[in-house]
Amino acid sequence: MKTSTAFSILVTYVFLICSCTKEPTRNDYARSPVNIQDIKLTDNFWLPKIQLIQKITIAHGFQKCDEEGRMENFLIAGGKMEGTTRGKMPFDDTDLYKIIEGASYSLISSPDPELEAYIDSVISIIAVGQQKDGYITTWHSIDSMHPPAWWVQPAPRWESEISSHELYNAGHLFEAAAAHYAATGKTNLLEIAERFADLLVEEFGEGKREAPPGHQIVETGLVRLYRITGRKDYLDLAKFFLDIRGDSTTHKLYGPYNQDHIPVIEQQEAVGHAVRAVYMYAGMTDIAALYKDTGYRHAVNALWENVVSRKMYLTGGIGSRHEGESFGDDYELPNLTAYNETCAAIGDIQWNHRMFLLTGDAKYYDVIERSLYNGMISGLSLDGTRFFYPNPLEADGKYPFNQGSCTRAAWFDCSCCPTNLIRFIPSIPNLVYAISADTVYVNLFASDQAKLNIGHRSITLSQKTDYPWKGDIDIVVGTEKSLSFSLKIRIPGWAREEVLPGDLYSYTRSSGKNYTILLNGRSVDIQPVKGYITLTRPWNKDDRVEIHLPMEVRTVQTNELVKSNNDLLALEYGP
Repeated sequence: MKTSTAFSILVTYVFLICSCTKEPTRNDYARSPVNIQDIKLTDNFWLPKIQLIQKITIAHGFQKCDEEGRMENFLIAGGKMEGTTRGKMPFDDTDLYKIIEGASYSLISSPDPELEAYIDSVISIIAVGQQKDGYITTWHSIDSMHPPAWWVQPAPRWESEISSHELYNAGHLFEAAAAHYAATGKTNLLEIAERFADLLVEEFGEGKREAPPGHQIVETGLVRLYRITGRKDYLDLAKFFLDIRGDSTTHKLYGPYNQDHIPVIEQQEAVGHAVRAVYMYAGMTDIAALYKDTGYRHAVNALWENVVSRKMYLTGGIGSRHEGESFGDDYELPNLTAYNETCAAIGDIQWNHRMFLLTGDAKYYDVIERSLYNGMISGLSLDGTRFFYPNPLEADGKYPFNQGSCTRAAWFDCSCCPTNLIRFIPSIPNLVYAISADTVYVNLFASDQAKLNIGHRSITLSQKTDYPWKGDIDIVVGTEKSLSFSLKIRIPGWAREEVLPGDLYSYTRSSGKNYTILLNGRSVDIQPVKGYITLTRPWNKDDRVEIHLPMEVRTVQTNELVKSNNDLLALEYGP
């Protein structure tokens, strides 16, 4: 790992120096993902992409952050260097946080002492930029009266939340700290995050500052800190930030662009900036689960139906307008000018994962799978160093859709998408399986070996497959003694004649071919319920389940209300 200029400078100093009436339940979601450390991928599709991030893209991202002054900003903010703010965005700090998050997930599956040491050096730089009271947003600490470009207005702390991104920066810090702690057990970044979270608890809340963030993500970050620390005030604050959205008695409303036009539990249509929206919906789903809050649950259900039935591209992409990086009207899904920000695909996957954990319905994984193989992965080049910010469905070589370019770029002034890919792709093993008390869910198909706990008993699962190129999946159960549990295997929507949930897309004709399930060589005739076939039995060592999903080229048509797709068909193969 290349030693940064900023780190070299640091070495000189390092030795010197509102309705919260319902109580949350620590039971959390009814289902839990199987952690990355318990899954060893041997897959020939996702494993090479994760290794690409590990070997190339993480270092590329750190190098770009060094070149663009991301690290120097923390040293300038802490008074260890002279200078003005480097970079053009008030959220440039988050590029470092997101790379640390992705690098931490990488350490879980692929320990790397050199990378771990480099991360610690970057954390030391970040610590320099934290103020004595815990505050950490470098552009503001350096010179609040001369903020970076974009539309941030000179203002004291917290006075311009609609655009300052102070709370957005906090959220990504919290997410990174949680990942780093999970990967290493170290508290050096976690302590920085807790000090900032403590300041937020002191500053915001009923009778204190009553303003939500302009860009959401602090909500899910606070929830992650709550899970680690048990600090209920972190969770209360996450809910407070959501509860006051759309409440004009607490602050001047930001409007639909920021999802701050009506209270969140009354929102039924996805509007405004798509990334902000799905980050908020993910936080709302956390609150629905932790508080068993029916108002929040009804809201996320309605919002999900609106997105999937009226505002989602065939690729799983969301956010049709370049203007405001936003959702358009219902059925507004142009192809050449489609935005489909890479960050929006990632946020949508994270939201749908939470919706699955809440409900146990495979329809959310149908969206996840479609986005993984189409709307998200397109954002990264095969060499791991070039990126799409938007992901249109049509390109003519003339329209400069990618932030002024017709092709992928190595970096952007606003590099949220490259660093989001770095933070997300190494976490993909976390999506493969889930468990509840007596049930194992097989949600994605990828060759792997996994260790799981059912009750107090340990079992193993191994998958062998060439998915997504072939539809044959071989699953072997390993258990020392006979153990009864339910194995739920997702039958993808595309194999059940459903392109996506809802009627936005459909196949032009039935395949005429059915999936098949074999249990220890014998055919099993079970109809899916909520997208899963369920095998409940005493499982013994080397019990085998074989799934065949018929893959062929299919033609897909769009609901006639999507005028831009009239007289057009899409070709699809498997997922």
